Amino acid sequence: METQKKVTVAGAGSWGTALAMVLADNGHNVFVWGNNEKQINDINENHMNSTYLPDIKLPEAIIGTTSLDEALEGVETVILAVPTKAIREVVKKICATAKQPITIVHVSKGIEPDTLMRISEMIEQDGDSNILKDIVVLSGPSHAEEVSLRHPTTVSVSSKNMKAAEEIQDLFINHNFRVYTNPDIIGVEIGAALKNIIALAAGITDGLGYGDNAKAALLTRGLAEIARLGTVMGANPLTFAGLTGIGDLIVTCTSVHSRNWRAGNMLGKGQKLEDVLNSMGMVVEGVRTTKAAYQLAEKYNVKMPITMALYNVLFNNQDVRSAVDALMSRDRKSEMDDLVNILQATK
Repeated sequence: METQKKVTVAGAGSWGTALAMVLADNGHNVFVWGNNEKQINDINENHMNSTYLPDIKLPEAIIGTTSLDEALEGVETVILAVPTKAIREVVKKICATAKQPITIVHVSKGIEPDTLMRISEMIEQDGDSNILKDIVVLSGPSHAEEVSLRHPTTVSVSSKNMKAAEEIQDLFINHNFRVYTNPDIIGVEIGAALKNIIALAAGITDGLGYGDNAKAALLTRGLAEIARLGTVMGANPLTFAGLTGIGDLIVTCTSVHSRNWRAGNMLGKGQKLEDVLNSMGMVVEGVRTTKAAYQLAEKYNVKMPITMALYNVLFNNQDVRSAVDALMSRDRKSEMDDLVNILQATK
């Protein structure tokens, strides 16, 4: 296990707090930085984050702060646990405040619409090269609610600098939280982002009452879409058979803990997108990512029928049942075609 370090988690949501618990369990001094003073006071006075992880007692080694100066003083590693849309703003603040080189470990899952950048690319673009030492991504099948209960969880870390990834592996790994390394940062980030699209669709089919057959088909064909796009973008297809591919897909598409599944479920039951998002209380990354994936499919000329159907539901007001009917009425094809195309894309 790593020697004791000061580590800062930027973002006091459920995932950031759960990861802070893992780090505290490993003997590190953990600062959680956030803007909500009431929430930070709850962490410090009650050792709770009642807003996002009710009934979970936090280790006393976790200290909340609204001061970024305090949070970054003497820190070498920052865990970036904020929504995709806030990444650029927070990275700029961190780089403007830090007085020493830092490694940023991002744990968010998304792709930026229009720029079509992965999160590590966004961080690299907006980060100060004099401050930003390395960028690492931590991802995998991991609900914050279960990590906070110290249930067995496995994730992957990846980076352009695998020595940095191995250091983060050592920082987090313990008998409840197992960490693997994967050199394929493109595949890790693409799998993590696109599975939220399939989770939204899975929630819709469950909301419609279509059962297990439909969900099995959706997960299988959804994974094919993810791999099809990912390999064209330079990912290793084997990554999509791992934790950040099929692993993350399974957990996000089958659990009530998944906010993307819950949002899709509400859409499937007839609720409007605006009402669903207003009622969630947390960011549903799959909505923004659906737009980005739709744009990526057009850019790379990759067929992504599930993504296309969901895009029409979310942004063109298509009825959910008619969207599913359209998917089922597509021209017949061979399942082997996808596998051949994915293999050819890697040559």
